[in-house]
Amino acid sequence: MTGFTHFDAAGNAAMVDVGAKPETARAATARARVVMQPATLQMILQGHAKKGDVLGVARLAGIMGAKRTADLVPLCHPLPISAVTVDLTPQGEDAVEITATVRTTGRTGVEMEALTAASIAALTVYDMCKAVDRGMRIEALRVVAKSGGKSGDFVQD
Repeated sequence: MTGFTHFDAAGNAAMVDVGAKPETARAATARARVVMQPATLQMILQGHAKKGDVLGVARLAGIMGAKRTADLVPLCHPLPISAVTVDLTPQGEDAVEITATVRTTGRTGVEMEALTAASIAALTVYDMCKAVDRGMRIEALRVVAKSGGKSGDFVQD
């Protein structure tokens, strides 16, 4: 493991200078899971949530979140994102798995954008369903794949 990159020689927080890095195609995929009561998942799947199409709104929120990552995470570079996909898939009888993939051609990776997309989508599911299920849990937020850049590819199950 290498040292932390977001600190200068004096230990102060600093934005990494990526100016000398070559532009390469980059992608990252992150996942999260929202665990809920089985009745809550059925309400979502049947389209009976009072606030509307939970999965559709969460998908849009995740895409919007990816685009605003640099505004939310202090040392992230604003990036020209070329694509964002957010998929929300029922898992078992009590969960929704969220998979967010972000692509760009640039000098730095899009892991933070993928994590933000998955996080915001999960928070939106929670927000839209909290009136009927306050015990929902957001779990297992993680990067599962990345490609491009000097450090190469990474895949995690």
